[in-house]
Amino acid sequence: MALQNIGASNSDDAFYRYKMPRMITKIEGRGNGIKTNIVNMVDIAKALARPPSYTTKYFGCELGAQSKFDEKTGTSLVNGAHDTAKLAGLLENFIKKYVQCYGCGNPETEILITKNQMIQLKCAACGFVSDVDMRDKLTTFIVKNPPEAKKGSKDKKAMRRAEKERLKEGEAADEELKKLRKDVKKKADVKVEDDEEDDDIEWQTDTSLKAAQKRIQEQLTSVTADMVMLSTNEKEKKPKATNRANGSPKAASSENGKATHMKLVEEVKENLKKGISANQFQSFLQSLPGSAQEPSWMVSKGFAKEVTKKKSYLAAAVAQDEDSQLLLLRAIEEFCKPNPYAVKEIALVLKALYDADVLEEENIVLWYQEGVAGTNKGSSIWKNAKPFIEWLQSAESESEEE
Repeated sequence: MALQNIGASNSDDAFYRYKMPRMITKIEGRGNGIKTNIVNMVDIAKALARPPSYTTKYFGCELGAQSKFDEKTGTSLVNGAHDTAKLAGLLENFIKKYVQCYGCGNPETEILITKNQMIQLKCAACGFVSDVDMRDKLTTFIVKNPPEAKKGSKDKKAMRRAEKERLKEGEAADEELKKLRKDVKKKADVKVEDDEEDDDIEWQTDTSLKAAQKRIQEQLTSVTADMVMLSTNEKEKKPKATNRANGSPKAASSENGKATHMKLVEEVKENLKKGISANQFQSFLQSLPGSAQEPSWMVSKGFAKEVTKKKSYLAAAVAQDEDSQLLLLRAIEEFCKPNPYAVKEIALVLKALYDADVLEEENIVLWYQEGVAGTNKGSSIWKNAKPFIEWLQSAESESEEE
């Protein structure tokens, strides 16, 4: 079964964990009775954790055509002839409005209907509650046909297992892609000399500076690659220092940018080791490239977005160092204490750094457990971080059970 990432914004991410089947349609009938059958609507709806009747009805509302989903046969029909690309575009709009969290973009949400007949999406990852625009035609249908109440944790685990099976198919494809890239890289790095007389094969590795730089860029992350490339470039450029004034402005700018990057990363490392305060953490974020001249995120929403912009610097500073990860979490905690707006976004910050592999799961959980058991256990930081921690722990326990 061909799979694709849920959400158009994640279409280019080869390692995105949330996937759904590609839409398959079929035109049936002729004349006034022509209809479009979405063949795999049940599978698509299951991946989105939404009733297939919702997606079918949404197509009808948007196209101004009659639509019907048969619960017994699982058949989804929309009157008229509609091509797959058009229906797939409408499905993306449905995902944005009724599936993805408005806060973090995670599709792991649950539809809630309030006492006032309003529709909300509750995110299992960050805890954010999104308010759906009730002017949309589909909202009336959802209120009249609310989703079935959860029968228990077994059903939830069954859905997780089904999701994991689809993820395994995607991971298998990723592994094949990795293997193919390794084979190509191996052929590029190794020269084979074939002696036709005695069939001896001699393997030689290109040890030139250019080949070494190429291997470094392929194997390391973009941040650490810049750091290593800087050291090799400096060795090569030292004899040419006297001619730098006559060189290319772009080359000089690039070298200065790399030097600044290294300096900032080292500053983060030193500050974390010493124990960075809230004011120091704030000053550090403002000093990084890309920061606004007027940091409005300090007094309103935007702290999570600001941290996400600087994740490459933070990743380089805490790479493969558990102690530094805990120190970074404590620095974020100190910054959030006096800032009510930052406290509300703590779950979004944790998820952004977790998704970017800046923070590991066990360190986030350890930091949270120390916090709720410490002297500052009454802080609202732990209350706002709790939904994300529970999501982490539930995913871990189910993976162990599998």
